Amino acid sequence: MNNHLTLRSGNPTLNAKTFTGFDLASGTTMTIMGTVNKTGLALLLLMCTALFTWNLPTGDPRSSGLMITGMIGGFIVALITSFKPHIAKFTVPIYSLLQGLALGGISKFFETMYPGIVTQAVMLTFGTLAALLLAYRSGLIKATENFKLGIVAATGGIAFVYLISWILSWFSVEVPLIHSNSNMGILFSIGVVVIAALNLVLDFDFIEEGAERGAPKYMEWYGAFGLMVTLIWLYLEILRLLAKLSSRRS
Repeated sequence: MNNHLTLRSGNPTLNAKTFTGFDLASGTTMTIMGTVNKTGLALLLLMCTALFTWNLPTGDPRSSGLMITGMIGGFIVALITSFKPHIAKFTVPIYSLLQGLALGGISKFFETMYPGIVTQAVMLTFGTLAALLLAYRSGLIKATENFKLGIVAATGGIAFVYLISWILSWFSVEVPLIHSNSNMGILFSIGVVVIAALNLVLDFDFIEEGAERGAPKYMEWYGAFGLMVTLIWLYLEILRLLAKLSSRRS
């Protein structure tokens, strides 16, 4: 069996090299159901710590500390996981717990400003996941090579815009397109949400092909990690979009 899989995902944690260089004929192999189960466990761990920071009293100094710890710690663990997929079964639960701390604090902040927004964002995120999974499994959406290339390019473009915005923020320069609730700002957020959502299709295809080619069992955890990265990004972008829309009504 060929050890080099020609896979592509817009998700930076799931790229064409992820499943290369393995002896795919030995040991137990990756399955779709195994990846689904591990994704469910990762989401459960994330929700546990998210609820902890969410339930902290408003103004509690622990909230900001835990949120920052979650963001920085989650980023570091994500980098480690990306470079060391074989230890994903250890790092993905840690990543989920840390991201939960961050998301709980971020969600509480937005909920304080716009009551009800978090419930909407959570429902839209999981609704999008279910709808795209159904569309993918039914063949309504197919991850063709051109489709993959387009999503990868769009995702890279968004990452570049965010990077420039972050660098400019050091000099107190704000990119209005990202943060503004103007028509253009809302259209930008809608576009980012669409691209984030379509990355799920690439992730489904990536994991499915990895399972078909018999990738190592531990790659189930890495596949779950890739889905978590996309879902967290999608949730945050939906939250940002809803906040822009709510600010226009207030």
